[in-house]
This record gives sequence, structure tokens and C-alpha cells, in this order.
Amino acid sequence: MTVLSKSDEAVDYSKVEQRAPSLARLFIDRVTSNPDDEAFRFPDGKGGWTSATWEQTGDRVRLIAAGLIALGVEPEDRVALASSTRYEWILADFGTMCAGGATTTVYPTTNAPDVAFIVSNSGSRVVIAENQEQVDKLAAHREELPDVRKVVIIDGTGDGDWVISLSELEDLGRNLLDEQPSAVRDRIDGIKPEHLATLIYTSGTTGKPKGVRLPHSAWTYTASVVDALGILRPDDLQYLWLPLAHVFGKVLLSVPIQVGFPTVVDGRVDKIVENLAVVRPTFMGAAPRIFEKAHARIEGMMEEEGGLKKKIFDWAVGVGLRVSTARQGGKSPSALDAVQHKIADKLVFSTIRERFGGRLRFFVSGSAPLDHDVAQWFDAVGIKVLEGYGLSETSAASFLNRPAAYRFGTVGWEFPGTEVKIAEDGEILVKGPGIMSGYHDRPDADAEAFDSDGWFHTGDIGTIDDNGFLRITDRKKDMFKTSQGKYVAPSAVAATFKGICPYASEIVVYGEGKPYCIALIALDAEAIGEWAAKNGLGGKSFAEIARDEKTESLIAGYVDELNAQLNRWEQVKKFTILDRELTVEAGDMTPSMKLRRKVVVDRFADSISSLYE
Repeated sequence: MTVLSKSDEAVDYSKVEQRAPSLARLFIDRVTSNPDDEAFRFPDGKGGWTSATWEQTGDRVRLIAAGLIALGVEPEDRVALASSTRYEWILADFGTMCAGGATTTVYPTTNAPDVAFIVSNSGSRVVIAENQEQVDKLAAHREELPDVRKVVIIDGTGDGDWVISLSELEDLGRNLLDEQPSAVRDRIDGIKPEHLATLIYTSGTTGKPKGVRLPHSAWTYTASVVDALGILRPDDLQYLWLPLAHVFGKVLLSVPIQVGFPTVVDGRVDKIVENLAVVRPTFMGAAPRIFEKAHARIEGMMEEEGGLKKKIFDWAVGVGLRVSTARQGGKSPSALDAVQHKIADKLVFSTIRERFGGRLRFFVSGSAPLDHDVAQWFDAVGIKVLEGYGLSETSAASFLNRPAAYRFGTVGWEFPGTEVKIAEDGEILVKGPGIMSGYHDRPDADAEAFDSDGWFHTGDIGTIDDNGFLRITDRKKDMFKTSQGKYVAPSAVAATFKGICPYASEIVVYGEGKPYCIALIALDAEAIGEWAAKNGLGGKSFAEIARDEKTESLIAGYVDELNAQLNRWEQVKKFTILDRELTVEAGDMTPSMKLRRKVVVDRFADSISSLYE
């Protein structure tokens, strides 16, 4: 690392100061500047890939925008988008903004009543739905959606009335442009920085979700500041699988429009590792669980190999960790370590990197805390994982470790133009161009989120070290006090445990008002299934494996290892292994893979009570 303080960081402020007035204008400018360059690559449905240039993407966006105008969408009207991550999501989103409208994002896993709430609460005029499953959710609550004029289905056909196909929408646009060639251009020219671009509903870990109003200026600021920092380049290639309904995915869709690099889009989570090896990207954003699973998988494979291969692997990782530690201290490795590192890289690390395509410059981790040891393991094998921090309310990116300046266990420095301070109670407060304009029709929530001086209260607890790196301790509402008066940060404990135990997908640490902490531990089905098959439990169900004494003994060893790293009052004195995975589908996790802590605690209240008996 060459940059050790923020004062040494080179920032091209002209890119921020001269940023486009809207994301729609930024998109059109990119289409005009680089018409023949690849913009997006996506599955062709036959096992291969299809590419679209900026001009091809722009042509379809223009038709969709004109089609929405033909349906009566006015400036800042909301268009709801219920779809998984795919090329058509991008077309619909850009089309909405180029019509002057604002995209209301809806996760495809959202249940019908919540979909109806979001569409109704947002006042959406049109809904673009991925398939018949999404249309059926709307039809089941049609009487609650009087403002919805049309539903546009991506995969499917219209019903001759309320539902039309995407191609029919584009036909409407083509007809409008024949009559009014400047219709879309006029809408784009009329968009102001403060106009609403996106309405993102919070995941709703408790109660009904709130709509976060993000103006065009928030997105153009974030995109331009990443460009100004020189983190990404036009010759980069992004692999994008994250939910585009989530703010993390959305910001990774905004940055390439500013910088000009192509993006490979495929929302199938089960294809990530396979696709990385094929498309060979230079960077990718992901949630910590992806890195935890990859780390556990590779370590597990080496454990199975055993013998000389395992010894060489362990030796190489040891060398890599020493070199990584030296870099973290701003020092060069010793001469012996430098020589050994070259050997380790050739024998071990290069092979690991090839599994991820062989061209990665870095990963970006967000949405939840990443364990320090997992981050350092990746660094040791030659892959940087840059942890960042932001919220829906801050248009995702407010802090990020830099490729030339990063600290494990932190979320890096704030972006230029963003201000940060720590309140007396430890809460992180921020100001800046990326902050939302407010919650949709919730002045009461605005009053809670912003203080009289305009600082946004994030709800997260953290500290800033002497070099300016922000460390997140936990969510303010999740921290609890034991009956002994000691505070515990459960997310920090969970991140440490998941870095230690390759078989755990989640751990819920609990102890509010209790004499000691306990934990609910959820297993990773794939990892524990492979272990079970080799330990006499093959053929048993997930629940049977979870309840088996061998499994309990296995996990107990990792809990002991965890406790050795914790203060006495944080240590897990008792635990239970859950007999099922915690999933998005069951409502245990948000679509962005965050734990719904209160939901899980309520659902397994009996298990928690038994641990205190």
C-alpha cells in the first residue's frame, strides 16, 4: 500500500463538480460518447452470452421511455419494477428515468401483500413485472391498486386489458416517437438534480418498509466520486449479480455509466463461481456470505486433500499472511518472506485466483460486516476485498477502503464531499450529496432520522481510528446489555464466528437482560452435508444432521475457538443448532442477505428460553 493517509489521496474534483444534472443525462451522454463499445453482457438462454453495445442499449431504453410516456407517465411519477437481476431490469430502470419518472424497486421474492403495499404507498402508475408470478401478486390485490394504469410483463404476453408485454410497450414508444421525435429528449432535458430518481423501500426487518427517496443528484454524486478517485477504469469488466432492487446493486449499475466500463449481468447466485471463471471480470461486489463460503470451500477442499498438498497449502497461506500483515503496517516483507511469497504464489495462490477468473483487481464487500480473518485470508492469496459502508438512505456508498489504502475490519474512508462524525453515544452521523431527500410521505420518520443541524443518524455504532478508517461496531438497536450491565455487539461476534466456522451460515447471539450470552446457530446445508457424508451421517435429513451429537460436538469446538477471542461477558455459554437453514424465502433474511434478527429471535423463542433453564 502506498497511500497511508487521506491527505495523500489524489482526487480529481473536477469530475464531481462537473457531473451530469441527472442519471438519465449521464446515460445518454455515455451512449453518445461510446456507441459501439460493449455496455452489457448477459445470458442468451442457451448456455452462452449475448452482448449489447451502448447504442443498442440506448435504442431500447428510448423506446421503453417513450412507451411509458405514451401510458401517461409524467415527470417524477413512479414506475414499480418487480424483477430479478437481468438485462431487462436495466432497460426498464433507465427507460423509466429517461421518461422523467422514478423507479420504485420491488424484490421478486416479496410476498403479494407487501408488493401491494409498496406499489400503493409509492403511488406507482405502471408496474413492470418479470413474469406471471409477479403479475399474479398484483392481480390478487388489484382493488388496492387503483393508480396502476398498466402492468408490463417481461417474460409473457398481455391479457388484452390491464397487462401488456414489454414488446407492446416498445411498440407504443415507437409510435409515439414517430409523432413526437423529441419526446424522450425533452423529458431528459427537463430533469433537475433534485428530481426523484429512485424510491427504494427498506428491507423491513421490523414493521412496514419505508420508502427512501433518492434524487438524481445522489446517484450522479456517487458515480462521479468513484470516478474522481480513480478506483475503476474504462478497461475494467464488472460482474454484477447483486439484486438491483437493493441500493448496493443499484450503485454498481450507476458507476459504469460514469466511467464507461462494460458489465456482465446475471442474477443467478448459484452461477457466480462458474461465471467468474468464464467471464473473467476485474471486479465484483458481493455480500460477506459469498466470501465466507468461498473461503470455507477452499479450506475444506485442502483439508480433504491432506498429506503433502495440505502442508504446502498451509505453508503458502502462512507466508501470505505474514506478507499481508507487513503491508497492513505500511512495511515491506522481509527478504526471506518476499522470496517465499513468489514461490507460494506460483504453487498455490495463482491456482486459487484462476478459480475467480484470474483477472480480479479486487472485490467489494457490503451489506453486512465481513470477518477480519476472512478478508486477510483473501489478501494473503492475492485478492483484495475492499469493505465499504452505506445505507439505502445514503445511496449505498458513503465509505470505502481504497485499493491502495485499506484496513481489515474497517469500512475505509468517507468519500470526498461526505462528512462524518461520531455522536456522544457512538452513533455514526453523516452529511453529504449522497443522502436521501427523505422518506416517502413519512415526515415523522424524517424527524427521527435527521437532527436540527441536518446530520443523518445512521443507526450504526462505530469508531474512527487515527488514520481516518471507520470501524462499524454494530447496529444501535441490535446491541444489548446483559444483567451484569455489560454491552454486547452481536453482529461483531457473528462475523468472527462465521470467519472461524466453515459450517455456519448464521449465528444469532442473544443475552438482553440475561446473566450470560447464548446463540442460535444455523448451518450451511452444502457444507454440513459434505461433512456429514464423510462422518457416518450420509443419507440423513438436514434436521437429523443438525440434531446429531457428532454435529453438536463439531460446532462446540468452533464455539470454544470463538470464546477464546472474546471478553468474558461476550462469550457464548450455551448454544443450539437450528434444524433448518435461515433463508430469504422463509422471511429469516432480507433479500439483500441481512439477518432479520427480531424475526428469528421471535420464531425461536422457545429454543432461547430452554437455553436459560
